[in-house]
Amino acid sequence: MTPNQKLNHKVDIPICKNNETLFDALKVLNRVGKGIVFIVNEDEKLCGLLTDGDIRRLFLGENDLQTLLKNVLSPEFVYGSVLQTHEEIRTLLNQKIKIIPLVDRDMKIVDYAEYLPEIHIPITQPDLNGNELKYLTEAFLSTWISSTGPYITRFENDFSKYCGVNHGVAVSNGTVALHLALLALGIGPGDEVVVPDLTFAATINAVLYTGATPVIVDVEEDSWCIDPQEFQKAITKKTKAVIPVHLYGQPCDMYKIMKIAGNHGVHVIEDCAEAHGAIFKDQRVGSFGIINCFSFYGNKIITTGEGGMCVTNSSDLTEKMRTLRDHGMSRKQKYWHETIGYNYRMTNLQAAIGCAQLERIDELLNRREEIENTYRRQLREISFVEFQRNDLPHRKKVTWLVSALVKEDRRETVCEKLRAQKIDVRYFFYPLSKMDIYKKYTFSNENSLKLSEMGINFPTSGKLPGSELIEILSSELKRREKFNAVENTIGT
Repeated sequence: MTPNQKLNHKVDIPICKNNETLFDALKVLNRVGKGIVFIVNEDEKLCGLLTDGDIRRLFLGENDLQTLLKNVLSPEFVYGSVLQTHEEIRTLLNQKIKIIPLVDRDMKIVDYAEYLPEIHIPITQPDLNGNELKYLTEAFLSTWISSTGPYITRFENDFSKYCGVNHGVAVSNGTVALHLALLALGIGPGDEVVVPDLTFAATINAVLYTGATPVIVDVEEDSWCIDPQEFQKAITKKTKAVIPVHLYGQPCDMYKIMKIAGNHGVHVIEDCAEAHGAIFKDQRVGSFGIINCFSFYGNKIITTGEGGMCVTNSSDLTEKMRTLRDHGMSRKQKYWHETIGYNYRMTNLQAAIGCAQLERIDELLNRREEIENTYRRQLREISFVEFQRNDLPHRKKVTWLVSALVKEDRRETVCEKLRAQKIDVRYFFYPLSKMDIYKKYTFSNENSLKLSEMGINFPTSGKLPGSELIEILSSELKRREKFNAVENTIGT
């Protein structure tokens, strides 16, 4: 065994009874995420096991979701005993057999042992422990697997209602949601659209797709979101829209943005890709602008794998977006095209997952907030780490990624140390103004440049292994704090 190979003990043991079905086994596989299910009989005694590979092979044969587990179990399988030593158990584990159940004298499962050749903590993972598999299976069995089906309508209705608006238009990803919103508002060549400097490139790319000219403005130093004053300064006679981005879950100052936009006849299109459920003045983001856009990519707060949505209170804009989304085809006459459109549709399979995710959005948000609060507690003594503000007036941010600023030129060292421990950390987005393809559109960028050099995102997964990550991170940062204090003492 190498230092990274160890026995792993968990309380959530993947168990099914032998009178349950392959569908039940799939649900356990999905919930626990270990790729194996232990099977017990009516006396709770171990009688077999199935891996995800075993189940795939069974489906390739003559079995279906309702096949009973007791009819497909092999009499031969590997298991260990709690009466054995760790060394004896280790001999049963290898690259091929990575997990085995551990039983007591009566063959009842009390734990399991796991072979871990390498621990890797990703920046985030989707949490699919609700009705995702159930709804996805229902959609699959219904044969409505493309861009028509009841889950699409349900997801559009439920998500728009959650945001506090009347209509939703589900699309294939968050980038096309922005593009669709701009197209529906008639924005194109000769128009200007104001965007923040500190954001993912999708925001500015969507503007460029239309032929309009983006105008990059700086962000606020405290919120990291678009600065309303800079937005106002950048307005010209050509300005048709602004896209405030609720960066890393922090709401923009929508009161000031809406007031400025209203005074100048400028459309507001919210980019809510990272802020599902965030609130400004008792109102959820996605309910302020004329059209507002979400992403449901795999790392987002709720996910459909890929996917996005435009939400709006306008019935006319909803119909226009639905037409543009579906090749520009008439909503009343099949195969009659009224305008040049796009294939920007979401599938019923994706929407099924989205419906299940939305059912649990409060749970998912609470779990992410708990993770962030744990970071804040554990790292409160680290003077050079400053977490994202969560005390700004009228703003209730959500945790997309746990975001912080690492000061005193220590970010690179911190990231190198954590990555060496197989902990995935990410720098902030590069400012748009810093990249050659976008810099010519820059209006202002002082804060964006400074924040980007210090920003870091920590792993924010609902499946983090207890406090293991926090302990590693805290230990490393405290070590660096002590080391730098010694250096400073020597220097003086």
